[in-house]
Amino acid sequence: MAGIYVHIPFCKKRCLYCDFFSTTLLERREEYVNALLQEIKARKNETGEPIRTVYIGGGTPSTLDVNAIRRILQAIGTEEAEEVTMELNPGDATETYLHEIREAGINRLSIGIQSFDDELLRLIGRRHNARQAIEAVQMAQQAGLDNLSIDLMYALPTQSMEQWKADIDQALRLGVQHISSYGLMYEEGTALTQQLEQGQIEAIDEEVENAMYDTLCEQLQQAGFVHYEVSNFALPGYEAKHNSSYWNGTPYIGIGAGAHSYVRNVRSWNPDNLDTYIRGIKDGTLVRESETLTEKDLYNERIMLGLRTCQGVPCELIQKETDTLLEAGLIRKTETNRIVATQEGLHLLNRIIEALMVD
Repeated sequence: MAGIYVHIPFCKKRCLYCDFFSTTLLERREEYVNALLQEIKARKNETGEPIRTVYIGGGTPSTLDVNAIRRILQAIGTEEAEEVTMELNPGDATETYLHEIREAGINRLSIGIQSFDDELLRLIGRRHNARQAIEAVQMAQQAGLDNLSIDLMYALPTQSMEQWKADIDQALRLGVQHISSYGLMYEEGTALTQQLEQGQIEAIDEEVENAMYDTLCEQLQQAGFVHYEVSNFALPGYEAKHNSSYWNGTPYIGIGAGAHSYVRNVRSWNPDNLDTYIRGIKDGTLVRESETLTEKDLYNERIMLGLRTCQGVPCELIQKETDTLLEAGLIRKTETNRIVATQEGLHLLNRIIEALMVD
């Protein structure tokens, strides 16, 4: 089985922390969608396997009208797909739009909420407010979308533990099935990083950030969520099938500007430039960069990706000494003879991964 990721780079407004490929040139949506349809037609059978999952991400896919979403899904052919996810900005949610995308074939929604605190939302440049976030979830539920994920962010500038706990509580009150949560990263070149460098904002202390993460894990697990990946929590049976393909080596095709693919141990990616992508698709000259993974690369990826999940990696796979990490309480062996990171280890996951990868 395989997956397809479709990148929609358009945003009405750029968030101050985001370093994904995006553009505010909304007037170019139609020609971009036409290019997507051409690429889908040319590549959708590239893996030679049935398409099990589809993920429309961005950018902001909900800047597209329903007809565009419908055309994309029809071009892919989602009859055999178990999971068809689309990302949505709460500011784009209306009762009509949510009903129509469900009828078009979307059966899972990922809503980019980030916070239910208006002050924090303004600080990071989000274009929705807390009321819109809550109403977006409620309208989606009323539209019959019963597999909902929301994104939450922590370690935001000025964010207190009380604000963070309130966000988690609000998320749980909404009754969603999945929560993805990420600590703020100050990525090079973003507006928020510039504010940090200029002393306009201060980063949250690392100890506070770790405490926020621990609070998240504790509250969600108490509420019945499975902590199945370092940043992802789901009620049993609602783990993200598409995203899990990234962690378990399932092949996937990336469609659109800047999209990445993984097929038969080859990673490839489209240029992250709107003009280059559209022109290349139109005249058949699009060049995708690629790399073939060596045995060492594949081993290191299994370590890196496996340790991000609650499944961990088999002990027999690991080629490095683990006693030091075990004694430090950063990893543990399971009854099924696998190595997983402990809660303390999750704070130092990059160091653990680095210690277990081969040069």
